[in-house]
Amino acid sequence: MSLKAIAKELGLSVTTVSRALNGYDDVSAETRARVEAEAQRRGYRPNTFARRLKMGKIDAVGLVFPVHPVPLNNSVFMDMVGEISHELARHEIDLLLIADDDLADKHSYMRMVQSRRVDALIVAHTLDHDPRLEQLQAAGFPFLALGRSHLPQPYAWFDFDNYAGTYHATRWLIEKGHQRIALLGESNNQAFITQRRQGYLDALREAGLSSEWLRAMPPSRRVGYATTKELLSLPQPPTAIITDCNTHGDGAAMALAQMGRLTGENAVSLVVYDGLPQDSIVDIDVAAVIQSTREGVGKQIADMVRQLINGDDIERLQVLWQPEFSPGQTA
Repeated sequence: MSLKAIAKELGLSVTTVSRALNGYDDVSAETRARVEAEAQRRGYRPNTFARRLKMGKIDAVGLVFPVHPVPLNNSVFMDMVGEISHELARHEIDLLLIADDDLADKHSYMRMVQSRRVDALIVAHTLDHDPRLEQLQAAGFPFLALGRSHLPQPYAWFDFDNYAGTYHATRWLIEKGHQRIALLGESNNQAFITQRRQGYLDALREAGLSSEWLRAMPPSRRVGYATTKELLSLPQPPTAIITDCNTHGDGAAMALAQMGRLTGENAVSLVVYDGLPQDSIVDIDVAAVIQSTREGVGKQIADMVRQLINGDDIERLQVLWQPEFSPGQTA
């Protein structure tokens, strides 16, 4: 089945049909819809290799993520990756996962850049001062940062207001009368972690409260569980706990449930960033900072990457999403 057959059926030129199927914005939405519907009806599949040669595109995007810590054990991150991949696939674009070791002499993502095996990169878990982004910007290679960083030139980024999430959660607990509030936070310097920690610290400082119950640790259920038990054994234990990821949160919820402190008169208020994992054995509806649906995030990021590949204005590709707060059954 050729473009000529589709063009003849619809009374259009082959050029118009080709440009409609390739997403050019000089084709009206109505015409594009007609062409796509007819192509689907006929089972038309484009010659991908020829299209790539003609347009100078690979139809592949790389997602760079750090080896340490490993985000692949984070269900929230993996759900987001799945949605990005699904959305890009709808536009015949492949998503390649690229693990990057910051201790390595040569970074695998730069091999992709130098050999032009991808059209753009998505860089996850950014740092406040991120050498990966600096290197990509210096090379003039298109990238979308998942998180904000300090760079000399404008760049495309997508981020959640992580600071606001923990700040408002901490303020909510303070307004409920809590004065001893703990934070179980990840022990790394990735931007979203430092932003969440700072939101907590600023809310406490404004209220004149101590941050002595702040704990930094690797993201694991076991550590979240053990740290929660350690905090509650203190002479002055916290009356509320915030966790900056749901892995810590699941461990904390299990510890509190076993101690009979998750509900009831003697309950410790628990706020979990991203909410408890879907496979959690704890079935209590705890308070949560909710960033968004994975479907919405995946579509937003995939759309931004496609605009980046098409050469859209970078300063228009900067999106900050606000989190929502769910009080759950927290005391």
